[in-house]
This record gives sequence, structure tokens and C-alpha cells, in this order.
Amino acid sequence: MEKRKIKNTDLEVAPVNFGGNVFGWTLDEKQSFDILDQFTQAGFNFIDTADTYSWWVNGKGGQSEEIIGKWMKSRNNRKDIVLATKVGSETKEHGYDISKKHILKSVDESLQRLQTDHIDLYYTHFDDNITPVEETLSAYDEIIKAGKVRYIAASNLSPERLKASFEASEKNNLPKYVALQPHYNLLEREGFEKNYAPLAEQFNLSVFPYWSLAAGFLTGKYRDEADLAKSARGEGVRKYLNPKGLEVLKALDQVSAKHHSNQGTVALAWLLSNPLVTAPIVSATSSSQLETLFNAPKLILDQEDIDLLNKVSH
Repeated sequence: MEKRKIKNTDLEVAPVNFGGNVFGWTLDEKQSFDILDQFTQAGFNFIDTADTYSWWVNGKGGQSEEIIGKWMKSRNNRKDIVLATKVGSETKEHGYDISKKHILKSVDESLQRLQTDHIDLYYTHFDDNITPVEETLSAYDEIIKAGKVRYIAASNLSPERLKASFEASEKNNLPKYVALQPHYNLLEREGFEKNYAPLAEQFNLSVFPYWSLAAGFLTGKYRDEADLAKSARGEGVRKYLNPKGLEVLKALDQVSAKHHSNQGTVALAWLLSNPLVTAPIVSATSSSQLETLFNAPKLILDQEDIDLLNKVSH
């Protein structure tokens, strides 16, 4: 499978990034191993997690990293994986925190859980809006020099703080973010396209959208109230059950029928048609859901498809 380079790095990734928030939440360890095996056997190599996944289950998180760490150790495949994790999110034990003290402590805990000596891509997960950007970046400088982290990236920073981070990096000769992880999909376009896409271009960032399938809504499995009760994640998509959401599903039905594909694959292919997007982040809990991911890079939408999807989703 053709790999894509993460800009300003020597990392190369297949064009779908597996979202590890399901490990230890909707998938137990054995099921997680099985999904990870299938994902990598299909030629994919990019796994995304966070130090706090899945804190909503046990209050503090860490399960996702532990499962990935055990899996990489048992498969002896760390060298084949591009591994991303994050720091700064809240748990029941602490609030958002990107202070130097928290980063230095958290990175060591992540490395221990992941059973590795380095993280390829380390994200600022959330901003605490208190810590000076220079402090956060100098912590990253320290852990990069120590070999614990290779590159840094940003998620959920305001455009202003993202810009300030680049200015601080430039001025103080500190590491620069190489990638951005925004909330972006067919139903959530404006925030990224208006506020972040110009910054991604300006600073030459790779983009890895999260919630690429709008918590599963863009797979077409939620069409009415009754469908919401069928899944642990059903409540999270209630806000999309409106005329616009249903119009987007109708367009996905049309385009997927034309290509003998499915709605989720088309929604991912739409993201991949954007030259700014390197790899969408998406989770799967079954082999059939994995097929949706696997087929996305193979599906090349034509201009007519893209125009239709752009029109109904605007």
C-alpha cells in the first residue's frame, strides 16, 4: 500500500489512522488484539491513542495504551508501527494540563504502558489555556532531546494558541508541531475549513481528522430515533438526526450505490480527496467495519461525487 509522508518528518503512514479510543472501552484486550492484527495485516501501520483513553470507563484512563503496548510486545512489531499518543486531557483525577511538570510525568507513564522507548507523534490533546506556549514547547524540547518523542502535533488548540505556538517555536528555537488533529467530517466542516485549514497550509501541517465518521452517523446506520438505541454510541449522534444530516446520508447512499461501496467508505474517501488530509482517524470494532476503512484509500471519487457531497454538507 502506498504510504504518505507526515510533513516535516521521516515518518510514512498508510492513509487511514486507527483510533484507539475503543481499546478497553467497547473492545476488550482479546478483541483489540484481533482488530489490530487485521488492521496491520491489511498493510496499515498508523495507530492513534491518548494517555487518558478510556478514562470515562475507570476514571483515570491508560487502558488503551496498555493494550497497544501488550499487543506490540507480543507481536514484536514496534518497528513497523507509527505510534501517536497524547497528553493534556482531563480525567476524574485532574483537569486539562499541559504544564512542563505534567508533560514530563505523563510521557514516562505513556512509555511504560506502551512498553516502548519512544513515541513517534506526541500530541497536545487539549489546551489548559493557562500554561504559556513556551513552557509546553520547552517540555517537548526536553523529551525530544531525550529520545522519548520524535515529533509533536496539536489537537483542540484554538487557532490563536496554535499560531502563538509557531511564533514561540520560531523565536526560541523550540520544536514545531508537524501535524494537526481537528474535528472534521462531512457534517462538521466549517470549524476546520474556516479556522484551521489556512493554518495547516501556512505552517505545512499534515492533517489527521478525528470523528471522521461523525461517531458512526456517516455509516448510515442511524436513520431514526429507534436506531439510536442500538449502540453504545447512539446518543452521541442524536444531534445529526436533522434535515441536513439526512440529506447528507441520502447523498452518501447515492454515491456509494454508484461505486458499489458503502456510506462510511465514501465519507472517508471524501476526506481523503482533500489535499490537506493525510489520513483520517477512524475506529472499528468488527471485521465488517474494518472493511469500510480498508476500502477508503482505494475509492477515488470523481468531481461529480465531490460536488454533490460538498453541496449537501455545506
